[in-house]
Amino acid sequence: MISALHMVSNPLLLLLFSMGLNICHAVPPTERIPVVDQYHGVDVFDDYRWLEEDDAPEVNRWIAAQNAHFRSLLDKLPDVAAIRARVTEIMTVQSASYWSVQQRSGTLFALKKQPPRQQPFLIVTDSLDDASTQRVLVDPHAIDPTGSTAIDWYTASPDGRLVAVSLSQGGTEVGDLHVFDTATGEQVEAIIPRVNTGTAGGDLAWAPDGAGFYYTRHPRPGEKGPEDLNFFQQVYFHALGTPTEDDRFELGKGFPRIAENQLTVDQATGRVLVTVQNGDGGEFAHFLRETDGRWRQFSQFGDKTIQAEFGNNDDLFIVSLKDAPRGKILHMPIDTLDVARARTIIPQGEQTIVSSFWHTTAMVPTATRLYVVYQLGGPTEIRVFDHQGQQLKGPEQLPISSVDELVLWGAEDLLFNNGSYLRPDGWYLFDAATLRTSATALTSATGVEFDDAEVVREFAVSKDGTRVPVNIILRKGTPRDGSHPCLATGYGGYGVCITPRFRPLNRLLLDQGFVLAVANIRGGGEFGEPWHRQGNLTNKQNVFDDFAAVLQHLVDQNYTSPSRLAIMGGSNGGLLMGAVLTQHPQLPKVVISYVGIYDSLRSELSPNGEFNITEFGTVKNEAHFNALHAYSPYHRVQDGVEYPPVLFLTGANDPRVEPMQSRKMTARLQAATASKEPILLRSSAGTGHGGDTALSEQIEETVDVYAFLFDQLGLPFRPAAGAQGE
Repeated sequence: MISALHMVSNPLLLLLFSMGLNICHAVPPTERIPVVDQYHGVDVFDDYRWLEEDDAPEVNRWIAAQNAHFRSLLDKLPDVAAIRARVTEIMTVQSASYWSVQQRSGTLFALKKQPPRQQPFLIVTDSLDDASTQRVLVDPHAIDPTGSTAIDWYTASPDGRLVAVSLSQGGTEVGDLHVFDTATGEQVEAIIPRVNTGTAGGDLAWAPDGAGFYYTRHPRPGEKGPEDLNFFQQVYFHALGTPTEDDRFELGKGFPRIAENQLTVDQATGRVLVTVQNGDGGEFAHFLRETDGRWRQFSQFGDKTIQAEFGNNDDLFIVSLKDAPRGKILHMPIDTLDVARARTIIPQGEQTIVSSFWHTTAMVPTATRLYVVYQLGGPTEIRVFDHQGQQLKGPEQLPISSVDELVLWGAEDLLFNNGSYLRPDGWYLFDAATLRTSATALTSATGVEFDDAEVVREFAVSKDGTRVPVNIILRKGTPRDGSHPCLATGYGGYGVCITPRFRPLNRLLLDQGFVLAVANIRGGGEFGEPWHRQGNLTNKQNVFDDFAAVLQHLVDQNYTSPSRLAIMGGSNGGLLMGAVLTQHPQLPKVVISYVGIYDSLRSELSPNGEFNITEFGTVKNEAHFNALHAYSPYHRVQDGVEYPPVLFLTGANDPRVEPMQSRKMTARLQAATASKEPILLRSSAGTGHGGDTALSEQIEETVDVYAFLFDQLGLPFRPAAGAQGE
């Protein structure tokens, strides 16, 4: 996060630039066409419904005018070239990072990000210790030189001979399945369409003999109407060498319209485990396919069975929240297949067992051990147990860090990813026999160091008295005198835990004197399911109260002052930005919001919005409507209020949050604000929710964001500071 206010010699120019972006650039006009909806007897007015039509010519003209307005302001800022140079320097360092690691018959597969490549790519290697043995297997840039094609996910066959890869374009996340030969890199099967979407996601698991795989499949055009193509995900089986039209239906009839399926195959027996998530609210059901092809259901939505994993002895290990909101682990023989009769081997403790929300790995069983990830209110750690629940010595880990992936290596050893705010992610191997932890060649190098920085973990007190953790990253010796700019962020939704993350661009901000704050607010899973439930559905207001309390804490403790405080968030965190902006317009000096939800009453009408009903609620329910209407940022904007400067960012191909959300919020704020502060929209035609964005576009977006941030805080950009800390 960067940007610029250059000291110029002309006094008049200096005065104008000190006023920021407010130098006589007219906001493009937006027509008001009033619409009135009635919900449970309440009239709700909407002047900008017409901006919801993505393909309407008048909407496209409006987007073009807003982008032109944005560019006319941002491109005139001083020192943009210097900002671009520093951002590009940091973001294009030829360092590597690795994730989604899989081990198959001694062969390691991983997704690798290494600038200047535009997209992450798939590598294969035979060594954990020698990076020179890595070979590129699937490179999206070789497939599509424009940089718009991305890997959604991949799964290697049990023998490592083949790999199935979901590829999508332009940030849509609508993925088609390609199968590649590991030895040659050649595609060897016909493409299977629509295995992944940005709404329900997708997954695949190979049969033990590698002759076929189970996979998720969405309806194809002609099978259902256009309104249903991103729903009704089901499970099919594909035998290699056969037409995809002949693929065998396995499971999914009668599933919820918003089902999301995760697949696992027991390589010893061929049994198949399907975890079905009911939208995004955290309810799961589980099904087991026996070796004779029979499917048996052993958990229901609402019974709080969160995760199930195959053991090594015809058994299952289960993470359950029933009567244990912080999680417990059960053991269940498959011949019993009755969760009610399962034996508790690890009872609920003071800390939370990480749930499988959003495909998070909480537990990896071996023949004698259980590797379990615990959530510590933000940071996470691995603990090791035997099958009787006795805790054993575990791997060494970084302080105030996160563990994001666990991979069984051999019979008992564990390969795991570990990183912190100050140390880049790296993959480490825990040797179960020697109890030693060693770094592997999959350790990231970033070109920046944070030896001069520290992390302080404090607690803010929310409106109802709840203590809310906040992680504060700053340079050592920074005085608490209120003089420093501060950038705060949060999320608070879906039970997602905001864990320590290494962000190289934080180096730039620290060098410019920033204090950085990451809040672990309610709605996440940092303190178990109660923490999540206290921030979803009709309790969502707690999320916004928590973040406001964190911002006030930063001011009260003299980390910053109101004139130096900026906030930034995206997606559900964009909703957070919109809510704090409209409920506490005097609290942040600057707001930057990515791909956010702002019209909470109409969000559920979009494909992914229906998946979110289990998290946010529905206007069809009066209690839900009352809560949604009370905080919906679009509806809480008031005419005549002096709102701070705001930058909204969206991508036209976003499958998760419709870009109309940002369009409507921009128009409403531009019309309502009584201040002269800019309300800007940056709309990209070739991107989506953000995860698949090409590196070159990420750089340009970051330059724009930092330029806006620095200008609105009135901070001069100091290029010479870039060398510090390296």
